[in-house]
Amino acid sequence: MHGMEYALFGVNHRTAPLAVRERLALNGPRLEAVLQRLRGQEAVEEAVILSTCNRVELYITAADRQAAWQATADALREICELGPGAEVDFERHLYKLWGVDAIGHLFRVASSLDSMVLGEPQILGQLKTAYAAAAEVGAVGPRLNRAMHRAFSAAKRVRTETQIGEGGISVAYVAAQLAERIFGSLKGRQVLLVGAGEMAELAARHLKDAGTTELTIANRSLERAQALADALQGVAHPLEELPHLLEVADIVITSTGSPRALLRRRHLQTIMRARKQRPIFLIDIAVPRDIEPGCGELDNVYLYDVDDLQQVVADNVAERRREAERAQRIVTEEVERFVQWIGEADVVPTVVALRERFHAVRAQEVERALRKLQHLDEHDRRVVEALANALTNKLLHPPSVALKRYAQEGAPPEALELVRDLFDLHLPQPSAEAPAEAPAAEGAPAPPAPRLRL
Repeated sequence: MHGMEYALFGVNHRTAPLAVRERLALNGPRLEAVLQRLRGQEAVEEAVILSTCNRVELYITAADRQAAWQATADALREICELGPGAEVDFERHLYKLWGVDAIGHLFRVASSLDSMVLGEPQILGQLKTAYAAAAEVGAVGPRLNRAMHRAFSAAKRVRTETQIGEGGISVAYVAAQLAERIFGSLKGRQVLLVGAGEMAELAARHLKDAGTTELTIANRSLERAQALADALQGVAHPLEELPHLLEVADIVITSTGSPRALLRRRHLQTIMRARKQRPIFLIDIAVPRDIEPGCGELDNVYLYDVDDLQQVVADNVAERRREAERAQRIVTEEVERFVQWIGEADVVPTVVALRERFHAVRAQEVERALRKLQHLDEHDRRVVEALANALTNKLLHPPSVALKRYAQEGAPPEALELVRDLFDLHLPQPSAEAPAEAPAAEGAPAPPAPRLRL
């Protein structure tokens, strides 16, 4: 089958509120049900569904745009129970992309250029999981196989050649990052977390990822502190023990809901004497502040508050945006290469079939003519054959050049169909194997035997 086109139907955090994304979320049985439903539709050739908290996107290949959309919309309405009485009008939140636009979006998504958090690394793993799920039920063929692998490769280039994922862009992450920079390694360092709320937990998890082995959690609710300590292999203490805990801590991160400062300058002076002036690093990410600003004026006390961290976050966000420009250039280059490959994959078989058709006719007609010209000697017979061959090549040259140009610029499907119809060309039957040059993607399975070959 020819004239296949890439298509994308989806909603994301920019186009649809959470309530709509929740209704369209496709996980577990729902995901498989939609894939199976689409796989059974004549209008849809291949399908991969990406469903995360921030987006639901269906990547497909199809020959007829309207029929493909109708089949997809019907599947979503049925599986997600979005019938006439549903309060969710999902179509007005939806975007539809075709051809190169669909491919460009896929490559941007894989490279985390379309994410809510620019440069976040999770989306690539989520896309690989989506590809694996579609492959497992036989919904992936060579077109989406190739597109997904090339999207994975583009994302890898972006990660390797840019620093789009560098630098924390949350206060909790920056707090942990700062602690790591202060000491080089957090292994063996005494880290004290004051508070056990959401921000404190985020900071603690980042600290664990950075190598913290000695984590103490102090909180008004010992039960809450203990629950967090159990989850992070730390030790819980009641908040009343804070002065003693401060005497042994190297890094202190505070994040409580206290309306007034927990640590005042005069208290810290006493603690520093007990520490024999050993340096202490205080990172206060609470609002209102947990640590009195004057504490930072004491010798060997290094205090950072949320405004200091917010500035680092702002600098990191600005840097990610600069890196995103470099990443976009890589993605554009990879999309152009992929589009050229699509053109070659569609055009080359047509060029080969056209040449074979012309030369078959030439050979047949030369043989017929030579049977009638028995009186010709060997030299004259060769002249007739050379003439026929030259005429055939000259007639083939203009359409061959035009078709090769299509391969470089993107072949109009109607032009290829016209050439095939005009010259009654019969292309080879599809192979069961995906294109040989499709690069392997780490963690991505090989798809089952596809139903279509480019």
